[in-house]
Amino acid sequence: MTFETILKQMLDKVPNILDKREGSVIYNALAPAAVELAQKYIELDTFLDLVFVTTSSGEYLDRRAAELGLTRHPATKAKRLGLFFDSDNNPMDVPLGSRFSLELLNYVVLEKLETGRFVLECETPGEAGNKDFGNLIPIETIPDLGVAELADVLSPGEEEESDESLRERYLLKAQAPATSGNQAHYVIWAREVPGVGDANVIPVWNGPGTVKVVLIDPDKRAVSEFVRQAVEDHIETQRPIGADVTVVPATEVEINISVGVELPMGVDIDEVRTVFRDAVAEYLKGLAFKDKFVRPVRIGNILLDVAPIIDYENLAINGQTSNIELADDEVAVLGTIQLEVI
Repeated sequence: MTFETILKQMLDKVPNILDKREGSVIYNALAPAAVELAQKYIELDTFLDLVFVTTSSGEYLDRRAAELGLTRHPATKAKRLGLFFDSDNNPMDVPLGSRFSLELLNYVVLEKLETGRFVLECETPGEAGNKDFGNLIPIETIPDLGVAELADVLSPGEEEESDESLRERYLLKAQAPATSGNQAHYVIWAREVPGVGDANVIPVWNGPGTVKVVLIDPDKRAVSEFVRQAVEDHIETQRPIGADVTVVPATEVEINISVGVELPMGVDIDEVRTVFRDAVAEYLKGLAFKDKFVRPVRIGNILLDVAPIIDYENLAINGQTSNIELADDEVAVLGTIQLEVI
């Protein structure tokens, strides 16, 4: 409802024998009220969006999720592999709880895996703890320590759960109720573990009573062994008696693309390749556990959406021009891009 519409309706209710022209006493008295009412209508539209899960956000989405017993996942801390060597370059143990720094972040030793190999946790929550690699500096003196190295990401740190992710979990629970260890139940259990972006559940995959849970991380890649084990342990505490559950990371299938493109004179092929690569990566992420086919026609559409590209020819995916079909336990990841000017 606009200001003009509200003001007209208010003036229409005033007898015509009175002066209602712009600038009159009546007009000037009603106009401010019409402005306020128009603003309230705008706010009401916003509030109406906040009522429904598909359009809600922030605190209001949290309130709706709480109705189904869901809470937004807080930011989590990255768990990393730490490698420790003495002055003779032999693996050595360090005290649990000892702290190390790299760049602007600190890491604390949590758990021993084997001599010289430990689980470290970043003290700063979020994705920052996933990024750095290299030599660690001990914050407290550790006798005979020669080299300390920050290595693999065992369980990635994540930012606070986004509205999109929370909304997806809400709709999953509301539209596919989890009961008695059905497929939806296993997806929910898997996604309760930090480091899991999604799960695909394959029932009776190896005979009656067997269930396979296939995992990908938030970047739509196969999860680490550390996360896989955490999911297996969590499901073991939840699953029905008698179920034989196998938890595995998704098998990554590299998607290698070759194509010739027609470009205007003077366009940098490397810049075009970067834009195209990013767009294809997003397309492949959107397929994960939702579409079993990587389609050349979709890749072709992406090519034509890259502004400098005029046309293309000889598009091939993994050396073929037909659809690439993925198995239930596979996820497509971007491999090489061969982009040549024709």
